[in-house]
Amino acid sequence: MKQRNKVDMTVKVGGLTLRNPVMPASGTFAEGLEKTMDFNRLGAMVTKTITRELRTGNPMPRVVERPGSMINAIGIPSKGVDYFVNETMPYYAPYDTPLVVSISAPTAEGFASLASEMSMAGVAALEANISCPNIEEDGKAFAMQAASAERVTRALREATDLPLWVKLTPNVGDIAEIARATEAAGADAVVVANTILSMAIDLQTFKPCLGNIMGGLSGPAIKPIILRQVFQCARTVKIPVIGCGGISTADDAAEYMLAGASAVQVGTATFLQPTAMISVIEGLETFCLHRGIPRVSDLIHGVVTEEADEPDLAWVDPKND
Repeated sequence: MKQRNKVDMTVKVGGLTLRNPVMPASGTFAEGLEKTMDFNRLGAMVTKTITRELRTGNPMPRVVERPGSMINAIGIPSKGVDYFVNETMPYYAPYDTPLVVSISAPTAEGFASLASEMSMAGVAALEANISCPNIEEDGKAFAMQAASAERVTRALREATDLPLWVKLTPNVGDIAEIARATEAAGADAVVVANTILSMAIDLQTFKPCLGNIMGGLSGPAIKPIILRQVFQCARTVKIPVIGCGGISTADDAAEYMLAGASAVQVGTATFLQPTAMISVIEGLETFCLHRGIPRVSDLIHGVVTEEADEPDLAWVDPKND
């Protein structure tokens, strides 16, 4: 029996070469998951967002389930920089998977200061969560306007030589404009996107289901929206786009890569199935094997938006399965 060739699963993303394109979304990956999977199988490890100040998070309740989705208002609880450096960093040190540290701050100067401090050995890249509210624009997220997104990204770029990934918010009219602004300011990649601002009401009490009233919608229900935003960003910027939103299966990941994503982040699915990321990695390889695709990176920008007659696109025909 002829042995099938293996798929090259490596991808290049925002200054890093990853063994595969699958990683956790910030806030969904932490100590304890090593009991369910080998972290060295992941493309990257993305930490929970850290802040300089201590944060307890939002009032309870913080999570509510809805069909095909989850709404959370966790509020970025953080034990601060010292705890992260002294306790969390050593925990991830034994793994050879790149460690991406997610950071947040209320001001551009705060972002820059934190980025500078976190530019240390053991950190492969920084993911700047500019989707959180800032105090310079009346509580709006930096990523809601091109000007503020560019300003904070430029401050971050001047503060660190590490690869800089900027996480965008989907709660905007033209996300591609925001992506272009961060690219112009020096971002090495954009993560598209954070959660969608949402709300739920308890019909027994008539009160909001969340202590914070509003929260972020995630899960399979948001995938078509974020997939569209990935497509819009990927065709307008030259830097890599990392897709994040409703990815539960290898097919979801493949769709994101066809839309232009160079890598994907898995979030809510991990809460439901702790080994979801491993299933996505294995499924992506099988997806490519069945279609005779030698490199998973060949999927990137592979969506066919007009009739194609090139022989090298024959693998997109479902009849080849």
